[in-house]
Amino acid sequence: MSSRGLRDTAPEAHRVQIDLMRRAEGWRKLQLADQLHQSLRTLALAGLRARHPGASPEELRRRLADVLLGAELAEEVYGPVAIER
Repeated sequence: MSSRGLRDTAPEAHRVQIDLMRRAEGWRKLQLADQLHQSLRTLALAGLRARHPGASPEELRRRLADVLLGAELAEEVYGPVAIER
């Protein structure tokens, strides 16, 4: 299915959104990207907490690194996941 089939925004509203983004100042685009990143990080952590209810905050941060960086790079940078029970 194409991304158009998943859109929940009317075509005219979508065109307005795109136009506004094109005209936005650079700082505003960065601000929106940061807000999106923070939202995605929050959602990812919520998912990790649901899948690993007994995990410590340190384990959750390490597992989040797997999500954000990929397991191979996260392990290279931070070492293996230390499972604390």
